[in-house]
Amino acid sequence: MPASRNWLRTNRRPATVLKLKTRAAKADRHRLYERSVQDAGAELDFIDDTFRTLRGRPAVRLREDFCGTASVATAWVQRRPRNIALGVDLDPEVLAWSMVHRVSGLSPAEKRRLTLLESDVLHVETAPQDVVLAMNFSYWIFKQRAALRTYFAAVHAALKPDGVFFLDCYGGSDAFRVLKERRELTGFTYIWDQASYNPITGDLLCHIHFRFADGSRLARAFTYDWRLWTLPEIREVLAEAGFTQSIAYWQGWDEAGQDGDGNFEPVSTADADAGWVSYIAALK
Repeated sequence: MPASRNWLRTNRRPATVLKLKTRAAKADRHRLYERSVQDAGAELDFIDDTFRTLRGRPAVRLREDFCGTASVATAWVQRRPRNIALGVDLDPEVLAWSMVHRVSGLSPAEKRRLTLLESDVLHVETAPQDVVLAMNFSYWIFKQRAALRTYFAAVHAALKPDGVFFLDCYGGSDAFRVLKERRELTGFTYIWDQASYNPITGDLLCHIHFRFADGSRLARAFTYDWRLWTLPEIREVLAEAGFTQSIAYWQGWDEAGQDGDGNFEPVSTADADAGWVSYIAALK
């Protein structure tokens, strides 16, 4: 028997404790998400160039709806000294994470041009915006057509007279299937899990999992309870909400024809690929 309780504090084997700390246990799910899913620079390149092409001037005010970690909003204020960004999200936990990990790295001037709001995108009141974003299919949380139209109408009202609403969507035959897709990244595996799809209602349940080299796994790091909206439906509802025009932007292929090349061009027809991702620009 140990002579004193001090023995417990000084003689435990640290290796026993360390073994319990798997990579999954130490992982930051928000950092993993950003590394797996987001490329704020490439996204803003597209938005910047497309807005200038459509409206003949640079965008200044940008609102990122469902902003999460606000990586796009923070990158926007870093892009040009005049840029102003607003991030809107209902989740206080992710906004607090952004304040620590994203906003803290901004200069004082950049911080003054960024606002994060814990609010509902259906009811938030903001200054007129040049650009509003709803990326990563976030607006699919609105499962009924009337609810989606209400959101689109709220965005329409929030835009300047020549403002543009940018969205993304995905589709193709694979979008309607139960499946798992894996992508190897440095230090971990990203797993996209389409867990269920109901063809009667369009309900789509998806998860993101992460797996690590030590065999540990961060299961259901994120879960999405969506409706799978098709591109024609989205464009119809945008028109119903008052947008004068919506333009679909399609990605080209790399030289091997295996992956998207990152370049999105406006199209009126496209191939019936099994899986695709598109941007939409909706003009007020």
